Amino acid sequence: MTQMKEVEQGDRPSMGLLNLNEGDHKYQLTRHTPSEALRPFVKHYWIVSWDLTGLEPYPQHVVPNPCVNLVVERNHTFFFGPSGRKFSYLVSGKGRVFGVKFKPGGFYPFLRVPVSSLYGQPMNVSNILDVTAESLEDRLLGAGDDADKTSYIDQLLCAHLPAEDAQARMVNDIVQQIEQNREMLRVDDLSSYWNMHTRKLQRLFNQYVGIGPKTVIKLYRLQNAAELMDRGLHCDLIKLSQDLGYHDQSHFIRDFKSIIGSTPEEYYHSRHPNGERRGLIK
Repeated sequence: MTQMKEVEQGDRPSMGLLNLNEGDHKYQLTRHTPSEALRPFVKHYWIVSWDLTGLEPYPQHVVPNPCVNLVVERNHTFFFGPSGRKFSYLVSGKGRVFGVKFKPGGFYPFLRVPVSSLYGQPMNVSNILDVTAESLEDRLLGAGDDADKTSYIDQLLCAHLPAEDAQARMVNDIVQQIEQNREMLRVDDLSSYWNMHTRKLQRLFNQYVGIGPKTVIKLYRLQNAAELMDRGLHCDLIKLSQDLGYHDQSHFIRDFKSIIGSTPEEYYHSRHPNGERRGLIK
């Protein structure tokens, strides 16, 4: 049986959700731990539910992580590969979405072809699981409590459980190193740390992750930057860009805008309209 793990208020991990606190009163997000057998492959299950009846739609922005997600949504259920750009979802009316977030590298043992093949090409659930999208939507988005739904998806995935893959486990460790070590700013840093040629790293990421190591580093660094700005902990954007390894300010601005959707200064002041403007990137 899986255990539900609610997202707590306050200093909580955003997991790539931008402006998370802004949406607290509009929708609910919970994350659930998979069974022991699935933990080498699945990071967690997630459920978003909302009721905006009589209210304006709310755009929720998500910075992508290097993970495959099974997203169960009415008439739009697919396996989605990682992307290198921000994703925006317009939350409106009343609804629910159920998701399975695989660990970096964790979906490859189910797929057995390079995960990069999913880039921009969502995959039907029936290609991996013996179930139709419609029946999965009925089971996971219909009546019933969350424990029953997570138990069902647990059993379904366990029925297709692949053998553990040592390289998938190593790729997950590499991605964790990128996420946790904020001084890991370049692919050469990663290559030296793991004593692995950059070409081998790139091949592994193409096969197991779906996007390259350079993109993964950039996603985590800019996600960290946006989270710091969300929390009001960093208003000196020039220093922030330098801490992230950018020596060219225009390069930082261009990368930040490509992933977050606005310039660093625009993003910071959208979160803190009365904040100090000195020291910001012009």
